[in-house]
Amino acid sequence: MYSTFIQPLTPVSLCSPGQMTDLLYTEKDLVTSLKDYIRAEESKLEQVKTWAQKLDVLSATATQDPEGFLGHPVNAFKLMKRLNTEWGELESLVLKDMSDGFISNLTIQRQHFPNDDDQTGAAKALMRLQDTYRLDTQTISTGELPGEGPMTVEDCFELGKIAYSDADYYHTELWMEQALKQLDGGEESTVDMVTILDYLSYSIYQQGELERALDYTKRLLKLDSAHQRANGNLKYFEYQLAKQKKVEAEEGLKEKEEREPADYLPERRKYEQLCRGEGIKMTPRRQSRMFCRYSDNNRHPLYVLGPVKQEDEWDRPRIIRYHDILSNSEIEKVKELAKPRLRRATVHDPQTGKLTTAHYRVSKSAWLTAYEDPVVDKINQRIEDITGLNVKTAEELQVANYGVGGQYEPHFDFGRKDEPDAFKELGTGNRIATWLIYMSDVPSGGATVFTDVGAAVWPKKGSAVFWYNLFASGEGDYSTRHAACPVLVGNKWVSNKWIHERGQEFRRRCTLDESD
Repeated sequence: MYSTFIQPLTPVSLCSPGQMTDLLYTEKDLVTSLKDYIRAEESKLEQVKTWAQKLDVLSATATQDPEGFLGHPVNAFKLMKRLNTEWGELESLVLKDMSDGFISNLTIQRQHFPNDDDQTGAAKALMRLQDTYRLDTQTISTGELPGEGPMTVEDCFELGKIAYSDADYYHTELWMEQALKQLDGGEESTVDMVTILDYLSYSIYQQGELERALDYTKRLLKLDSAHQRANGNLKYFEYQLAKQKKVEAEEGLKEKEEREPADYLPERRKYEQLCRGEGIKMTPRRQSRMFCRYSDNNRHPLYVLGPVKQEDEWDRPRIIRYHDILSNSEIEKVKELAKPRLRRATVHDPQTGKLTTAHYRVSKSAWLTAYEDPVVDKINQRIEDITGLNVKTAEELQVANYGVGGQYEPHFDFGRKDEPDAFKELGTGNRIATWLIYMSDVPSGGATVFTDVGAAVWPKKGSAVFWYNLFASGEGDYSTRHAACPVLVGNKWVSNKWIHERGQEFRRRCTLDESD
């Protein structure tokens, strides 16, 4: 609803990194529990082994002269005792299930585990990163990204299968080819080559490359000549290829278009360019007019002696960064308050005016009210003191957590004329300005980009960026269309305050001049 290239996707319930941290500790506890189970089983087997060795020696001695052995009353008694009592005890030991503790722990923890949707969402995030940052499958699979481990044939195959289930044959081909490459390289796998070739040949055929599809089908049949579907495909591909060559001979060869995923549109290309740090439109001349300064916000009493560090990020629209806005302790407190409440991020539906989840916003968020903790109230007051705007009519502080692949595609923060009821339920007018705080550094990716003007703002922990969504006339500034780039490596925490029109009448006076 806010983007010109939204794809229909299946809703996913992605775990945020903040929540996934808990899953790591859960898994660590389960490994400890598993080790305890192994030790208990080993102890049980050691007891059985000791018993068997003792009886083995005893039986060997006894059977050499059975009558003479049993002629001794102690030996006779001990035989009766072993058969009547001790073998029963051994039976109980062998039948004893040492896994109860581990299974019980696993059952309790399983309710917090990710589900199929989470796994699918993580796979789609990987493919989204692959497109945005132009990463080849080899780079991802071999663990060349910072902090990443290598992927197995099974991992690559699973990604290809998820893409295939969405009829995304472009990514199916990429990941099935990577799985095949690793198999050809000698990696052992439970996934057989025939299955991979079956997926690969069909996904290539679906993209119109009949010759390559035919080659992979022939390779499959060399491994399994009785493969029913492959034999059928072989005849069909040969027939279609002959037909295609006949048409090409009649009409002349046509230049093939460069293959790209079907959702690529001009804004998408611009968005991905900016995410990679390309296509930024700040000329040296414009850059020379950008400054850093100490600001006291028109001699605000709080900032006369301790002004804030202000940096120009962009001129039109004017985007300002304020450095060292939140301390580390404040950031940790905000994250602590938000973590238990993180839910799939929502946006305003212009049709209903209500909050709803959007498939193009992949993050989790929580809303914090001013009265629940002094830190939140202090942050709200700080925003008001620095911007000079009234935050009493602003929306609550929203905290968002973007994991690897987390993004928010191009959108406007303000409601347009064709969305007259976008914020009607709030009764505070349109969103006049946006205040965005970066609460973490991001090693790679995660920029905030403005697709209309070619601007990119990179996360810096503790800093905040501010811009007006509306001109002083009240008209929307369409150059503020922006997006959150996918996080390539790291964990992105942000919080934002959407400031509304009501209460600003004497703080930002209305004018008909949009350039003011």
